[in-house]
Amino acid sequence: MRALILSFFAASMIAIALGVPARAADDVATDARACGACHGDNGQPVTPDIPIVDGQQGNYLYKELHDYHSGARANPVMAAIVKPLSLPELRALANYLAARPWPARQGSVAAAAALPDGGAMCRACHGPNFEGTPAGPRLAGLNKDYLAAAMRSFADGGRTNNLDMPGFMRALTASQREAIAQYLSSL
Repeated sequence: MRALILSFFAASMIAIALGVPARAADDVATDARACGACHGDNGQPVTPDIPIVDGQQGNYLYKELHDYHSGARANPVMAAIVKPLSLPELRALANYLAARPWPARQGSVAAAAALPDGGAMCRACHGPNFEGTPAGPRLAGLNKDYLAAAMRSFADGGRTNNLDMPGFMRALTASQREAIAQYLSSL
């Protein structure tokens, strides 16, 4: 029995030393299937107020999953889904979703003519084409309803898991935020 315990301990230490993941890739895929119930199996969310996660920046996805896990961002559905997962599992899930392709647009969205007033400041973190950077998530192509709700939540203090966004969003009028959401959704 002692030899069996020592063998198991030695195998565990070798796995840790070699960086063998604690969970298999199909475990991550299983976790991602749970995401599909709301965020869509094909990358298209089931309702307009839910964000696209397929193809989004991995660091951003991990931060948001971590914040739901820790309670820094409140959402009872998301918290219930991510609480049982460890932080390495959340990282693996974020990386898995980020590696999937951004979904092709379904239907048509009316294109905005020009970037509305106040929108230029968004480029600093979200990139010149709003396709995301290491500092900020992709905004281009997200649903207008989701974007408007997220900006409103930052502006009114409902969402506080980013130090910069509340101030930026409070500096804009409601109509500016709405116009920016329309513009970004059309990209």
